Amino acid sequence: MHKKTVLTALALISVGIVFGALIVSSYQGGVELSLAGGRSDVKIGGPMPVLDTGLDLKKTSDSFVAVAKAVTPSVVAITVTTTKGGGRQAPRDFFHFFGPEFKMPEPEPSQGSGSGVVITPDGYIITNNHVVENADGIEVAIQEKRRFKAKLIGTDPTTDLAVIKVDANDLPVAALGNSDNIEVGEWVLAIGNPLGLNSTVTAGIISAIGRNIRIISDQYGIENFIQTDAAINPGNSGGALVNLNGEVIGINTAIATTNARYQGYGFAVPVNLAKIVAADLIKDGRVRRGYIGVQIGEIDQVMADAIGLDKPKGVLIQGIQDDGAALDAGLKPRDVILSIDGKELSAPNELQSYVATRHPGDVVTLKVFRDGKIIDKKVTLKARDDASTTVKASDRKDKEEENSVEEPQITRFDGLGMSVRPLTSDEKKSTEVEAGVLVTDVKPYGEAFNRFIRQDDIIVEADRKEVKSPADLKKIIDARKPGDSVLLRVKRQNGSSNYVAVQIPK
Repeated sequence: MHKKTVLTALALISVGIVFGALIVSSYQGGVELSLAGGRSDVKIGGPMPVLDTGLDLKKTSDSFVAVAKAVTPSVVAITVTTTKGGGRQAPRDFFHFFGPEFKMPEPEPSQGSGSGVVITPDGYIITNNHVVENADGIEVAIQEKRRFKAKLIGTDPTTDLAVIKVDANDLPVAALGNSDNIEVGEWVLAIGNPLGLNSTVTAGIISAIGRNIRIISDQYGIENFIQTDAAINPGNSGGALVNLNGEVIGINTAIATTNARYQGYGFAVPVNLAKIVAADLIKDGRVRRGYIGVQIGEIDQVMADAIGLDKPKGVLIQGIQDDGAALDAGLKPRDVILSIDGKELSAPNELQSYVATRHPGDVVTLKVFRDGKIIDKKVTLKARDDASTTVKASDRKDKEEENSVEEPQITRFDGLGMSVRPLTSDEKKSTEVEAGVLVTDVKPYGEAFNRFIRQDDIIVEADRKEVKSPADLKKIIDARKPGDSVLLRVKRQNGSSNYVAVQIPK
């Protein structure tokens, strides 16, 4: 009896083990399981992926250690003294230049700290313009605890970069990589001197590339930032963003924040742009940058529909600068630049960043979309004329008879969420337009508002036709079907002209 009981127990255990193994195998192998309650025909989930990442955490850790040891000696601490109100203490909207951090209020002498990267053995150092601007004195400390007085070689506010120099030899020099080859998801280290803590290393990934955060106030500001989640704080400005090959791929510059401290995202100037800027500043003390001489804008689906593109791509020429390279090359407003020297474009800052690496006299080849056709244009870049920096639209037609209307009569476009009226003779004269209608009201979050049309804008063209009166605009709008897009040319209060596409509500 005892023997029979033992055999029975062993049999039950064996069945249990087999059944349990089947359950575990079904779960771990990702086998689709039937649902209870008569839902066996509902399949949820797929087979579990079998991934071999080849990840060796010890090797990854060793890479971080090796990179930190190799690059940290070439990242210096910069102390700036000023009595002129240097640095930026308060956040600028959500994005913020994060160094130097000044200790005392103006107008007393203040000290701030930042970072820099040694780029030559004889003491040239790249940093951010906002670290050293207005500086009365600059001091540099390297990892060996040596300190040097530094002199300012040159600045480039349009990229927020600067070069300083110390009188030293045989300094450790950072290896500079190729920022054109970086990829989202790639591991990076940020090395600098945040919050007074010298030689700090943090790790993260490249979380985006090509960011334009509109933080550089210069109207020709060039923003094509590398975004990273490696922790950076005030004092990191001018420091190195480094890949796991030990190559500097960016110069840390700004953070996204609501409290002037790290909250998840930092931004670095790509090193390929920094190399060009640094070389020019070392050679000439200023940047020799070529310009096409265009005002450009982004293209989304509504704009693409309005100008006849099959999909959003390229950058739109909003206006042409008088006597600029674009005018000489025969470019026109409404042209779409699809590529430059074979590099396809999808955002204005991509064009700006590429041209920023070229000098006056260099020739670039543009592929241009114009009125349904694709043409090639060779453009010889010119230097910027600082005496005439305003970009003007230059697509005006020959003068026609002026039909002035003194009594304003409001015309509403409820579907677009805006109202317009005729321009008076005085308004035409003061705004230097020959025709157009004045936007008198824009409803918040309506189509016009969302497409950046604002009160007191002047609509001078619609669907490539001159608008002389509200009736002209109404005729063009009414001729379109719901869902169609209409291209408007708008003159702003600051004198600039822009093309704006609006979609007729469905």
